[in-house]
Amino acid sequence: MAGRCGVKAKDDNGLVASTSEAQYSWTSSGLDFLVYLDRDARRPGAALQHAVRDAIRSGRLRPGDPLPSTRALASDLGLARGTVVEAYEQLGAEGWLLTRQGRRTVVAGLPPMPPEPAEPRAVPAPDHDLRPGHADPSSFPRQAWAAVMRRVLAEAPDEAFGYADPRGRAELRAALAGYLGRVRAVRATAAAVQVCAGAGHGLGIAFRAVAALGARTVAVEDPSSPRMREIAAATGMAVLALPCDDLGARTDALSGLGVDAVVVTPAHQYPLGMTLGPRRRAELIAWADDSGGMIIEDDYDGELRYDRQPVGALQALNPGRVIYVGTTSKSLAAALRVGWLVLPAQLLGVVADTIRVINAWPSSLEQLALARFIESGNFDRHIRRMRGIYRQRRDLLAATLASRAPMLQITGIAAGGHALVRMPPGGPGERDVVARAALAGLALDGLDNYRVSDAELPGPALVIGYGSPAGRSYRAAVAALGEFLQSIYPLDD
Repeated sequence: MAGRCGVKAKDDNGLVASTSEAQYSWTSSGLDFLVYLDRDARRPGAALQHAVRDAIRSGRLRPGDPLPSTRALASDLGLARGTVVEAYEQLGAEGWLLTRQGRRTVVAGLPPMPPEPAEPRAVPAPDHDLRPGHADPSSFPRQAWAAVMRRVLAEAPDEAFGYADPRGRAELRAALAGYLGRVRAVRATAAAVQVCAGAGHGLGIAFRAVAALGARTVAVEDPSSPRMREIAAATGMAVLALPCDDLGARTDALSGLGVDAVVVTPAHQYPLGMTLGPRRRAELIAWADDSGGMIIEDDYDGELRYDRQPVGALQALNPGRVIYVGTTSKSLAAALRVGWLVLPAQLLGVVADTIRVINAWPSSLEQLALARFIESGNFDRHIRRMRGIYRQRRDLLAATLASRAPMLQITGIAAGGHALVRMPPGGPGERDVVARAALAGLALDGLDNYRVSDAELPGPALVIGYGSPAGRSYRAAVAALGEFLQSIYPLDD
């Protein structure tokens, strides 16, 4: 009980019990234990069962400990004996108590637990990960970013620490409009910019927006990003394949597909790596004008160019029909989770409604930091630095393949953060090579992973990223890749 015990009396099992008018009651069976019984419970028997289970679970009652007789416990707790008998019987049926005729009731212990499902065998982490889609994490401009973040924390207005504007901070939207116009020839004002939490989030918003305007089908490049296709399909739209050849997306095939929207990567086709030429760009814009369709331009790595002149964004050719998607994931770091859309005027309202429902956007402080990073020129300096780093990584990859496996053809390397390595016909299959690489500690991607349909594609091929591994580990990774490929394609003596 809470406080002093009540009157003690021997029960017909020779045990000592006590009564109390508090909700806590002591019972004595050679070993005291505390029973908590809710006096206000509508079902006192269920409350008693719960109290005994709890005492056993907690270890206060251990296997073999005796319990008071039903008569004594009923008297102590002020319950009908039938209620206690029923509770004991139920606990016995469940395996908590051992109730035997003519003998005292004792604790049986915890009922056996069902066996836990076996843990899936962990796949060992690769020694070297050369899959595409990653920025070099060791190249993040930590000092410069820390400096702008300190200024933001010191100077940000109080309202920046409240709930964010779903469209994004005005400072960042203005900075992005200026930067994209200067660097990617995007035609935009701050009002047309929607800040989002990365490119995937932005694509989801774009697909939802065109679906809200009545779009039911969307064409995607074949091959293309599997994740992007998942995002499109999640909106309920049918996803159709737009074939690609050595010049990029087959824009002449669009009219035959009868789709309402299309997603393209014109600056650097993902994953084949070519740039969409002027004629096909014109055909794409003409399709949008004639059909009323929408174009979603994924400019995932448009700033990263090495051996060619910069190519402006498709959006500049028709801002009323193109949704432009950009991100810091390839240029700064995926961890920032900052991306953006540049929207046609007719989509501003529906996108605002969509993002309010999704209710997710980057931190206001990181948005302010990125705005300052852009306006201070730090972003431009970082991009120029990353071009140099990725160019060196690309050149090392190309030189290693040329010396260790010259029968492989490396393409798509004038820009971006990955290369397409074409494998000769008649050799090991693409999936076999990827599986054997995994056994050798190398994580590689094959072109098959990006296929949308069974249509014939350039292949077999490997898609090799040179954004990771980080720092000096990249050189060791490429050396291991060269050694592995030479074992697959040995040089003639």
